[in-house]
Amino acid sequence: MRDKSFESLNMVPFIDIMLVLLTIVLTTSSFIASGRIPVNLPKASASNDEARPAETIEIDAQGKLFHGGAEVDSATLRSQLAALPRDTPVLLRADRAVALQGFIDVADLLKQLGFAKVAVQTETGHS
Repeated sequence: MRDKSFESLNMVPFIDIMLVLLTIVLTTSSFIASGRIPVNLPKASASNDEARPAETIEIDAQGKLFHGGAEVDSATLRSQLAALPRDTPVLLRADRAVALQGFIDVADLLKQLGFAKVAVQTETGHS
C-alpha cells in the first residue's frame, strides 16, 4: 500500500477556530475591563411613594438648614445624623437660589458620616 504524500495542509479549519477564540477573548475582556455590563436604565416621570426617604434635609434660599421640618445649625445637624443608622435613606432638598457651597457642605457632611443612600430632589420640566 502506497501512502499519499503530504503536500499541503488545509488551514481553513484552523482559521475558523482562531476566529472563534478571538471573539471569545474580545467579548470577555470588554466585560472585565469595565467591571460591569453597560445598561441604559428606563426613566420614570413620577417617583414611587413607597421609596420615600426616611430623613429630609432642606436648605432654603437664605442658606438655613432644616432637618425634619425644624431649623438646625450644622453642629446640631451633624449630631442628629450621627445618631441615625448609616443605611437610612436621606433626601436633600435645596432651593435653587442657595449658594453652591451650602449644598456642598451638607453633601460632604453626609459623606463623612457614611450615608450611602442620598437622593437630591429636583423639579421635572423646564422653567
